[in-house]
Amino acid sequence: MAIADWRLQGVEFITCNCDWGCPCQFSAPPTHGDCHAVASMRIERGHFEKVVLDGLCWAATFSWPEAIHKGNGSCQVFIDERADEAQRQALLTILSGQESEPGVNVFQVFSTTMSEMFEPLFVPITLSLDVDQRLAHLDIPGVLQASGEPIRSPIDGTPQRARIALPNGFEFLEAEVASGSFQTQAALKMQSKDSHSHLAHVHFTGHGIEP
Repeated sequence: MAIADWRLQGVEFITCNCDWGCPCQFSAPPTHGDCHAVASMRIERGHFEKVVLDGLCWAATFSWPEAIHKGNGSCQVFIDERADEAQRQALLTILSGQESEPGVNVFQVFSTTMSEMFEPLFVPITLSLDVDQRLAHLDIPGVLQASGEPIRSPIDGTPQRARIALPNGFEFLEAEVASGSFQTQAALKMQSKDSHSHLAHVHFTGHGIEP
């Protein structure tokens, strides 16, 4: 079946309640048995058919009672308020896993684990992100706040660098690991401090992840 021509290329910031490194990245059970996460992306270049998506941001909150692959997940999506109606519908289509081949990207994979999707919100999103420095700040007033910073040595506090490489990954091919914190106040109310985070350059398409 033919799918729409689309791509999202840019930078992402993710933080969850697992320990640094996130065992889920290695097909192991989540640190605390459940998974709560905040995801965000700034689109540097993107389109859905003829709809240009350059410069827009999106974010999402996720919650699963057990490991992600066991399902029963809940999700709420937040779309940059600057997006016009065509851009909003394009992003909602992509983020809901539509117009993607099975198993090729995180949007389609996660969509198969959801049992509850809350109404999307169109909101002001402030996202500052530096992948190499492992620094991120995400703010949606009244909705969520999240941040990422380098993991630091318990001995002298110096920043430490670690990466995760997943050559066949469905979200990223390589990511910088950081320490993240978040608090959310919308449909899903969650919080975590000094837990896992990763930042990455990403290139999503309906056919898979590109370098």
